[in-house]
Amino acid sequence: MPTQILKYAYFPGCVAQGACRELYQSTQVLTEALGIELIELKKAACCGSGTFKEDSQLLEDTVNARNIALAEELNLPLLTHCSTCQGVIGHVDERLKESQETEPAYLEQINGLLQKQSCSPYQGSTEVKHLLWALISDYGLEAIQNRVTRKLSGLKCAAFYGCYLLRGQTNLPYDDPYQPESMENVFRAIGATPIYYRGRTQCCGWPLSSYATNQAFQMAGTHVSEAIDKGADCMVTPCPLCHLNLDSRQPEVEGAIGRKLGLPVLHLPQLIALALDISPKELGLDRHVVSTRPVLEKLGL
Repeated sequence: MPTQILKYAYFPGCVAQGACRELYQSTQVLTEALGIELIELKKAACCGSGTFKEDSQLLEDTVNARNIALAEELNLPLLTHCSTCQGVIGHVDERLKESQETEPAYLEQINGLLQKQSCSPYQGSTEVKHLLWALISDYGLEAIQNRVTRKLSGLKCAAFYGCYLLRGQTNLPYDDPYQPESMENVFRAIGATPIYYRGRTQCCGWPLSSYATNQAFQMAGTHVSEAIDKGADCMVTPCPLCHLNLDSRQPEVEGAIGRKLGLPVLHLPQLIALALDISPKELGLDRHVVSTRPVLEKLGL
């Protein structure tokens, strides 16, 4: 266990409070079991998932400067469990911290807009951290391993990092953006076997799905097929948007690629919580489109 209670300003994002409610549910259950305190930022706004900047970089920066400022008010790191939110908010944080030195007038413009809405100014005094990074760098893999009461022995897990978590920011102090190992190290800590495949760091296809649906399904189908061919029992992702394309749309993906798939796709906190012997019902594992029953049966649940 960490020597002090870990506390974060929690930014759940939109998808985990809607289409992927089980991610919100399992994050709450896991962090409570680990003794991590989350203070939810109820007033936070959608990060924009990278779309705001298509119209206005100032809009993306201002909205997310406000989100970060909410965490700064609490003097806490901003914690998200969404790779897309991490990539967007984390990159805004990088850009604005750089602006403090190189373009102070731009930051003054943003803080002026925040002041008009009676919001606290952005100060650049905290950091944006994905749940994965918090578990590894703050809680620690050894501490997680010590909390395991049901080793996930024999379960073969294929990590799907996607793109935003690894390459949304300029600097990534926690992993290699092209040859990552953080999720695989988590798998090992809880007794599971990592499966490596080519598409684990590539885009899931979700950003294309609104205007190039078949191409998006082809991309997702390629990744899921590769994981199956490598022997994976399940995919595990740290991003709810990836989860939507890989799990909820998997039946449509099957039609697009002409292959039956049926590979369960778990959220990262769900997998870790299973190793802490938390019940599948508490983790929302009955909410998935692709049944998680094969994973549970393999674990004797």
